Formats: sequence, structure tokens, C-alpha cells
Amino acid sequence: RANPEADDIRLDGQPLRPPAAPLLLLLNKPAGVVSSCHDPQGRPTVLDLLPPDLAQGQGLHPVGRLDAASRGALLLSNDGALTLRLTHPRFAHRKRYRVWVQGEPNAESVARWRAGMPLDGRPSLPVALRVLAHQRGNTELELELREGRNRQIRRTAELLGHPVLDLQRTAIGGIGLGALPEGRWRRLDPQEWKAQELQP
Repeated sequence: RANPEADDIRLDGQPLRPPAAPLLLLLNKPAGVVSSCHDPQGRPTVLDLLPPDLAQGQGLHPVGRLDAASRGALLLSNDGALTLRLTHPRFAHRKRYRVWVQGEPNAESVARWRAGMPLDGRPSLPVALRVLAHQRGNTELELELREGRNRQIRRTAELLGHPVLDLQRTAIGGIGLGALPEGRWRRLDPQEWKAQELQP
């Protein structure tokens, strides 16, 4: 029986490497960094924030998306089953955000946002929303979503007349940024996946 860790196994003269061990990383993505492995426009990507031994040869890719203008929690994995569990709508993992919007939404606007605003002709799921602060005519909100439609927070805020000034994702499931500095990452161990119900 071959030992892929120790034996030199080849196919058509090319060495076969054992599959990379499953990895799940939490990254605190800065604004201006693209949530992809490669950007045709030459913008920095999330892989540029990793050391070379992780950025290359491990099969890491972003799990879901966080638009370039936004910052905060983003998961990266090389495990297809885990990626599916984290991104498929039927699993409805909650994601928490801190958002500054222009102006001060009134009670009606807050109620409409909580109920779920229609986007692209389809209703959105209800949103948990708290008003945290008002400052210089703008408002800080905390939102928790259970779906990940494209630019959902920004589009909803625009429809309500309160464009987003700053958007930070602070948690995915029960995994929060904590004290992780912007632009840094940490490895999540399988116990964390299981504890936060992220295990496929």
C-alpha cells in the first residue's frame, strides 16, 4: 500500500501530491481589497494578504463575497464541502455588520428595512437591525442578515435614501473578528467550525 506522505508516486512521470489538508481562515479584509483569487484590473486580492506558502499551492479561495469597498470578516477555505455549506442559501448562516449610513433613518425606514426590502423583484428575508448611534447627521447601525444577496445592504440603504458611508462585517455565524487587526488573518481549527455549526 502506498504512503502518499512518504512515497514518490508519479502519473505519466509527474509527481502526484497528496491533497492539501482542509483549511479555514478568518481574514479581516481592508477596504480596497478584492474578494477573489485574481483581479483582471490588477487590484490587490485577499490572497495578497497571505504568506506565499498559503497563497499558492493550497487551493485557498474566498468563501462568499465582500465587495471591494467593504471591510471586515471574510472566510477563506480549500474545502469544497465546507464552502458549499457556508454559501448555500438553505443553510442561512447569519452575518453581522456595523454600518454607517448618511442621514438619520426615521421609524418607517427602519421598519421597512427590518421587514426585508424587495430587491430585483424578490422579497428579502427579515433583518435584525439596531440603531447604535447618531453623529454629525449620520447613523451607525448594527445589522444581522441570514442571506447574502449581491450588495444587499448597500442597495437597501440606497432605496431608503440613506447611502452607506462605511460597511464592516463583524461576524460570520458565531465567528467574530474580535481583536484581529485589519489586513491580518488567523487559522480556525475544526473545533471552532463544529462549535459554530460551520462543519459540513
